[in-house]
Amino acid sequence: MRDYPQMLAATDHIEPVPRRVRAVLGGRTVFDTMRALYVWEWPSYPQYYIPLSDVDPGVLVDEQHLQRLRRGAARRHGLRVGDIDRPGTARVFTDDALEGLAGTVRFDWSAMDAWFEEDEEVFVHPRNPYARVDALRSTRTVRIELDGVVLAESASPVMVFETGLPTRYYLYRTAVHFEHLERADTVTACPYKGRTSAYWSIRVGDQLYPDLAWAYDFPTPQLLPIAGMVAFYNEKVDVILDGELVERPTTHFFR
Repeated sequence: MRDYPQMLAATDHIEPVPRRVRAVLGGRTVFDTMRALYVWEWPSYPQYYIPLSDVDPGVLVDEQHLQRLRRGAARRHGLRVGDIDRPGTARVFTDDALEGLAGTVRFDWSAMDAWFEEDEEVFVHPRNPYARVDALRSTRTVRIELDGVVLAESASPVMVFETGLPTRYYLYRTAVHFEHLERADTVTACPYKGRTSAYWSIRVGDQLYPDLAWAYDFPTPQLLPIAGMVAFYNEKVDVILDGELVERPTTHFFR
């Protein structure tokens, strides 16, 4: 049984975005709007839908292709900025779309070089307005093990509580036994925490477990308590909290 709250927004839920939203490609602002919409394409987080009138018309390339999508008909467009071409990365919704979506554009997130809420860069997807992510200092004892080998142990963790995910335990590097960790080239990003600065695989004997620990040296301002600390995927290691083994959760990170 999970011990953390799930997301509550239903698929196709739509809400206004009260923040200024921008996206940039090749040094050019593709759109700049105060009228974006949150659209939940699945319950975990929304996507932005942008009014067509707030999009730079010089970057859109109409591909003359009408698509019948879950949320209505949309004309497929590409993006072109100078020598940069991103075909098939925008959908302009027509009058038979879900109520409120006609005349909006849904861009593929990866088509842009960067997205911004106000003046802060946002990674991976929009931040869910119904989600909380809290980093709280604690004096509970946390021990991380794998195959009976102690990887880290601390009585001063920072615990990150994020809606829809199990608690993550961030530990000071001095509490981590790095002789069992091998540096990896992996880089990931999170809309709430920022971009990782380090990843490690774990070696126990002859067995290598890839990409099970990470750190954010420069997290977003809201998550500054975790700066420089190391966390492990609860799904793949054993977490002993105050002497009690925590059941390994199942999440979308590991199926």
